[in-house]
Amino acid sequence: MKIALVCPYDFSRPGGVKVHISYLARHLRELGHEVKILTSASLPHALEEEEVICVGRPRRVELSSTTVYAAPFPELLFSPQLAELREMLEREKFDLFHLHEPLFPSLPALVLLFSRGINVGTFHSFESGGFAYSLFKPFFKQWFEKLDGRIAVSKPACDFITRFFPGDYRIIPNGVDTSLFSPSAPPMSFFRDHKLNILFVGRMDKRKGLDLLLGAFRRVKERIPRSRLIIVGSGTRRQRERYERLAGRYRLQDVVFIRGPVPYLELPRWYNTADVFCSPAREKESFGIVLLEAMACGKPVVATSIEGYKYLVEEGKEGLLVEPREEALAEGLVKLLEAPELRREIGIRGREKAERFDWRRIALQVNQYYEEIAEKKR
Repeated sequence: MKIALVCPYDFSRPGGVKVHISYLARHLRELGHEVKILTSASLPHALEEEEVICVGRPRRVELSSTTVYAAPFPELLFSPQLAELREMLEREKFDLFHLHEPLFPSLPALVLLFSRGINVGTFHSFESGGFAYSLFKPFFKQWFEKLDGRIAVSKPACDFITRFFPGDYRIIPNGVDTSLFSPSAPPMSFFRDHKLNILFVGRMDKRKGLDLLLGAFRRVKERIPRSRLIIVGSGTRRQRERYERLAGRYRLQDVVFIRGPVPYLELPRWYNTADVFCSPAREKESFGIVLLEAMACGKPVVATSIEGYKYLVEEGKEGLLVEPREEALAEGLVKLLEAPELRREIGIRGREKAERFDWRRIALQVNQYYEEIAEKKR
């Protein structure tokens, strides 16, 4: 089939949905499909992906507790590019549109309005956009009803969207590149000294809980003086300065902020620099891609016991799940830092589980679902 993967967010910025779409495109091509990615991009000339069609200009959009960059639906609808988009869709004649976050008022929703092919939507979010879904449900319903197939990346994501739009959903999780994210990736040698490293990877949005981790690290440092916290976080200058000030207010030693966006291909090296990986998110995580990447690298994780993380990590098996409180985070981190054999055992089990989420397996599940939907459509 000729497939369009439609991304709602700025494709030139790092993000889980972007990574998901890039890997899905690669593996669908290996299965024999012709695949193009439709997206907006603030730096279209910097895109590595060859088969990308850029539409619209991304803008910063503030949601309840996170920031995204997307081309707003009204701007797309009344832009001169609308005619170009319709001409492109007519010219390309895609057989199937796979729309990610299909109800988000951005490019996927616009493409869905004009689609003449099979429409499959993947819902990534959990507890994000609920107010808008309630308020604009009659408006969103016209988009929802054009979907021939619906995928959710986890049971929490499925439970969330069905509260507003009941229907049949297939749960197909996010994947991970287990050849890239593996224990064999060399660590950053500068940080492989006598210290024990705790690693945070993620955006510096409030909901990611970095302030909780800094507070917890105060307690860890008192009990394990040779511990160190490495923060590989993307965010605005204002966000970074806020957390740097917080670390200063706590008078924390051995907190390292890695500045600038870290290239995706370097992430495995950072994971393998860690003794323990920590994700202290407060809420609204549907899955936990960073947990999966850390597990694929054979690293034990300490994470908060929120719905999306409980879907992926079994308490005490691939990691420790704790309440989103400073004291609980500190106890979990200390428990693992003080027990090297426990870290090794949990890391081995995490790697074994991550292999079940390898992108080759996930792409086969998506491909099978395409075939089922196409057969029903016929």
